[in-house]
Amino acid sequence: MTAPHPFAPHCEYAFTISIELDGLRWIEPSVLGNTRAVIYAASGTVEGPRLNGKVIPMSGGDFPLQRPNGVIDFDARYMLEADDGAVIYMQNRGYRWARSPDIAERMARNEPVDANAYYMRVSPRFEAPAGPHEWMSQHMFVGVAEKIPNANRIHYFVVL
Repeated sequence: MTAPHPFAPHCEYAFTISIELDGLRWIEPSVLGNTRAVIYAASGTVEGPRLNGKVIPMSGGDFPLQRPNGVIDFDARYMLEADDGAVIYMQNRGYRWARSPDIAERMARNEPVDANAYYMRVSPRFEAPAGPHEWMSQHMFVGVAEKIPNANRIHYFVVL
């Protein structure tokens, strides 16, 4: 067995965002040959050991680009409100792809699928006000996401 790399990152679970999505619209195909969409962040919750609050309803959304090979390239931007009232801007970039054509078809029909049947990872950035949530603007995060019908649940880990 190989020893771990001395600079291998360590992660700590921070919180989960469960977000309800609404208003899906498509540009098929865009002038670039891909399919662009928009879906709005209708509502949601933030729960975890390092942050609790809500997604500010209709404060933004996701503008994913679906490539011809089925990979979805996320670009989501919306606002969070912590339980103490602090407003936090979030930008999420990431990828989702199905592990088989059958799973891709089921996901396109917005049907539930097992989380192991697809890859969905995000890398967020946060702009938080000075004070108790400032740490969010000073760390890298990795999100492991679940696609559920009309929603996403993303588990965020802070890279230490």
